[in-house]
Amino acid sequence: MNNFTYKSPTQVVFGKDTVKEVGQYMKALGKRVLLHYGGGSIKRNGIYDTVIQSLKAQDLEIVEFGGVVPNPRYSMVLEGIDICRKEQVDCILAVGGGSVIDSAKAIAAGYYIENEDYWNDYFMVHKRPTQALPIGVVLTIPAAGSETNRGTVITNDQTAFKRSIGADCMIPKFAIIDPQTHYSLPAYQTACGCTDIIAHLLERYFTQTTNVDFSDRLLEASLKTMIHYAPLALQHPDDYDIRAEIAWCGTIAHNGLLGKGRQEDWGTHDLQHELGAIYDITHGEGLAIMFPAWMKYVYHENPTRFVQFAHRVWDVDYAYDKEEETILAGIEKMERFFHDLGLATRLHEIQIDERDFETMAEKLVLGRDHAGNFMHLKKEDAIRIYQLAK
Repeated sequence: MNNFTYKSPTQVVFGKDTVKEVGQYMKALGKRVLLHYGGGSIKRNGIYDTVIQSLKAQDLEIVEFGGVVPNPRYSMVLEGIDICRKEQVDCILAVGGGSVIDSAKAIAAGYYIENEDYWNDYFMVHKRPTQALPIGVVLTIPAAGSETNRGTVITNDQTAFKRSIGADCMIPKFAIIDPQTHYSLPAYQTACGCTDIIAHLLERYFTQTTNVDFSDRLLEASLKTMIHYAPLALQHPDDYDIRAEIAWCGTIAHNGLLGKGRQEDWGTHDLQHELGAIYDITHGEGLAIMFPAWMKYVYHENPTRFVQFAHRVWDVDYAYDKEEETILAGIEKMERFFHDLGLATRLHEIQIDERDFETMAEKLVLGRDHAGNFMHLKKEDAIRIYQLAK
């Protein structure tokens, strides 16, 4: 196990009707609030009205900025920064899922970056922000885990690059998680969200670090939880207990705890980010396509870990003389699981062919030696993985 430090400063407010309390938490962050949200679903399902009422009850001044889309855009981040400066806001409230929260984080950090090239110096070179406006969150889609972590992923709609930055100053001060607000999610969004959560667990599970059995077991338990509850959420979308299990698992999956003491991978997320940047596909479905392909390409780097994954997570019977069969059976069961959730598991199912494989592979390693850690992926490796995903 590697040395590590761990910090989780976000105050999580979890449970029924907790959205009504958002005003009192925002009041501690400032007087003038940028209310940041997506395409309007929060107005249809009543969350918007509840949030507005709670903020006004605390005499907070509200500046609205809606319209965030999946794969949040850098152009909107710049617009948000201008609004915050002109309106002299004190803090940001993100009401939505990962895209809204990521957009809010990028705006919050960019607010203090005036004499630098925000995109090139930070997103492309990974310089870390040192200041950010304080952020609060009302989580409406459990998936990204962005409600309690330090990272943001943004798509530059001018250059078709999708890149991330992260810093402690960008961690939300509080996150309200009311599983009741997840009832109205369409089945497709639920499936994509659950797959995103699973992917966050997998990026940590597949490590070359040894003697990490405790976090292995935590990751395996989390994966088993998602495998059990994701199909149930599709069958019973308004069951509080099912939604609560998924919501809490989604937060823990990506708040940094489960990766401590071990080197994480993130190669598959990088591969998917290139897909998302060019084709604007939903992140969760892109991961459902890319993870099986990545596994088929890299399992020879540490067959023992893949056997463990197949046996402990997918209940594949293990035979010492059939190691490869065990590994492939585990990958097949995972792929079938994603497909049963209603997601594509091949690029051709979403009408993507190989014309951009080389471009995506080039962008994947631009400015760095490789992507991923379980296996260091070069351009040629990325092309082969995209080909396996066809």
